[in-house]
Amino acid sequence: MALAEPQGAPFRSRERAILVGVEWKRRWLSKRSPPNTELDAEESLDELSELAESAGAVVVERAFQVRDAPEASTLIGAGKVRELAALAGSAHADMVLFDHDLTPTQQRNLEDQLGVKVLDRTQLILDIFARRARTREGRLQVELAQLSYLLPRLTGHGAAMSRLGGGIGTRGPGETKLETDRRRIAGRIKSIERVLEGVRGTRSVHRQQRSAVPLATLALVGYTNAGKSTLFNRLTDAGVIADARMFATLDPTVRAAILPSRRRVLLSDTVGFIRRLPTTVVKAFRATLEEVTEATLILHVVDVSAPHAAEHRTHVLQVLQEIGAERIPQLLVLNKVDRLPQHEPQAGREVAARMDAPAVSISALTGEGMDRLLQKIDEILPFDPLSRVKFRFPLGEGASISLVHQLGRVIGVRYTDRFCDVDAEVPESLRHRLAAFVT
Repeated sequence: MALAEPQGAPFRSRERAILVGVEWKRRWLSKRSPPNTELDAEESLDELSELAESAGAVVVERAFQVRDAPEASTLIGAGKVRELAALAGSAHADMVLFDHDLTPTQQRNLEDQLGVKVLDRTQLILDIFARRARTREGRLQVELAQLSYLLPRLTGHGAAMSRLGGGIGTRGPGETKLETDRRRIAGRIKSIERVLEGVRGTRSVHRQQRSAVPLATLALVGYTNAGKSTLFNRLTDAGVIADARMFATLDPTVRAAILPSRRRVLLSDTVGFIRRLPTTVVKAFRATLEEVTEATLILHVVDVSAPHAAEHRTHVLQVLQEIGAERIPQLLVLNKVDRLPQHEPQAGREVAARMDAPAVSISALTGEGMDRLLQKIDEILPFDPLSRVKFRFPLGEGASISLVHQLGRVIGVRYTDRFCDVDAEVPESLRHRLAAFVT
């Protein structure tokens, strides 16, 4: 299927990619009626197309195949490889992107027969991560994921490459280049893991310091491009990058936000999830994702205008389970209601009903529903409950009086010659902190 080409020099300077999707029939043989696999594959290829665009490529063709099982040497079989080679030649393609993980042998065979660069889904995601990482921690996490993916894929030419065996002709300088490369990569992986272990320890210290003054932590999670960073900016005025491209945010950010009850909470933004998020990425970003596992409440942001919003939530829940965060309380934030058709006002509520969880509909872009969201967070947040307290402060305790105004909701203030009486709703932690002034 040929795709229309935009005009102009920027298009010609970008790499031209062909997308390849594969669906296996075998897993549907035991079912009475097979699902619409073509629709599923089209949705997955649409997502791969977005990934390719995010990586700077332009998609010029798509190919799709239904097979009983993977073909060991090329995944798609000799006939489809010949067809794909002709397609790559006619489209002047620079690369072929597979919406499926390839073995080292399959990738090498495909590149030999197609004559162009061949990448799989995981390599594409890792390339995007490498482009988007800005901090030293982010770059190290991406490098770790790339090396972990590369190490088992280093290939040579079998026993003939080795000079460590016995017999005539095998004695020599020792390690081959392949073995040296493997040793160097393994050493670099260990080095990065040690550094990231230090990052993990630093984050743990920061969390302990934050817990000294009890503040609830809210973690924003969701499918990539669900609008998490836009919501984060709306709630905290943080000014982090909010981009329609996939994985626009990789480096974690933590900022304070104020709830209607005047409680202060910490809000953390995290990397977006995606279906079949590579295991190497999840492991490499463990230090970052621990911000989610330590959260008091997870704000699960869903693009309610997406055709497969419920499926996106399922993929996110799978990743949360992988990192051990599945039991943390969640609030569904149904974002982008401004994109819903005007004649479908129930669409957001229907999606929420199918998800079977407390939910609030908002538009982070326009600000619609933000008051409801903050109020809902206040209602369900189990951390640091509010209580009404009457304080009597000596007039010299200006800092304590200011703290009540800053962290609580002041109902009334009365001054006398020696004291300031304050009637306020305050978090329980502040009540204990100022227990000496409670009347």
